[in-house]
Amino acid sequence: MDASSRVLSELAAREQALDAKIEAARTAAQQQVQAAEAQAAQILKDAEGRIQAMTAAHELEVDGEVQAIRSQAQTQASTQAQATRDRAEGKLQQAIETIMRAVLP
Repeated sequence: MDASSRVLSELAAREQALDAKIEAARTAAQQQVQAAEAQAAQILKDAEGRIQAMTAAHELEVDGEVQAIRSQAQTQASTQAQATRDRAEGKLQQAIETIMRAVLP
């Protein structure tokens, strides 16, 4: 029994050593998972910050383009309105001349 006790004692010691190694491996794995989660959270936070910055830049760009289009449209409308007024004035002058010729000999 003495040999059996030693074998059992040695097996128990090995089991304890393996249990300690397994627990150490679990702890290390848990720390790695926590570190990876923290890194993923930081990456997500950075990405959200970049998205906000890009969105703001895009909105500024779009606002600038809208202003340019409005300005161009206003200029074109003013030009067309002036051309229409000029044509109307010319036609009015022709109508007056036609009436004057018809009325005056």
